[in-house]
Amino acid sequence: MNEFDYLVNPHNHVVYDGRIMITNEAVVEAINFCNNALYALHEQTQEFDINIFEALGMRNLSGIVGEYFAKSIMRFSDGNLTSNLHQDGYPDLLAIDTPERLRYFRTLYEDRDGKRYPRDKALFSPYRYGGIEVKATCGSTPSASVRAKPLIGEQRIFLMNSFDWKAHHRETNNLLAVFWDFINEVPAIAACFYRNDLTEDDWGKIVQPKDGGGRTTSVSIMNTGGVTKMCKGWIAVIDDDAYLTAFSRAKWIGRIRR
Repeated sequence: MNEFDYLVNPHNHVVYDGRIMITNEAVVEAINFCNNALYALHEQTQEFDINIFEALGMRNLSGIVGEYFAKSIMRFSDGNLTSNLHQDGYPDLLAIDTPERLRYFRTLYEDRDGKRYPRDKALFSPYRYGGIEVKATCGSTPSASVRAKPLIGEQRIFLMNSFDWKAHHRETNNLLAVFWDFINEVPAIAACFYRNDLTEDDWGKIVQPKDGGGRTTSVSIMNTGGVTKMCKGWIAVIDDDAYLTAFSRAKWIGRIRR
């Protein structure tokens, strides 16, 4: 088990289109469900003498944490949200919180042998009724020229000097975002944030991939204003002095009281 206690912001829930899609308390349930799923993955692969997180590498780990978290949010959303059926669709979690939206969603796929086959990518990118985008980050640490980078499995919070989230475009608005770290050598969500009022100005200029370069897709990095806005929308932070100290810095969440 990899469950933790979290401090919860009583004022913030995941609200979309004027409706609460998932409460702050249910978000914490989803966080712990996600943490336990990641721990189970670690335990199962260790039986075969495989460190799955080393095999994935840091570039892929945030994506995996984000996927696990999105599935967990869907599970605890009381039927209000469901996964986007297309891997390149937008947003990650689709709003099906009304009879009309649910009926429409059910027309977008064929159900064969218990599997849902999307009819057309265009129906899922973007989805007509929108929903919630999910992003994950483990923050940045000083460059290797200053200090050796932490290895996969090593806790990062003591070295973290900034964090942000990345998207493929600047239209990402209703964003449920997490900060994760290695705790007991296993990825775990340490903080969760939500805003439904992001604008293009909260995202940096789109960086296009260079010919022969390492980046395979275009990317926009959330700017300082966007990060500040997200931090004001914090939902939960792990009740641990190391993280409370880090996230209580002035440019992030501010003072958090137990």
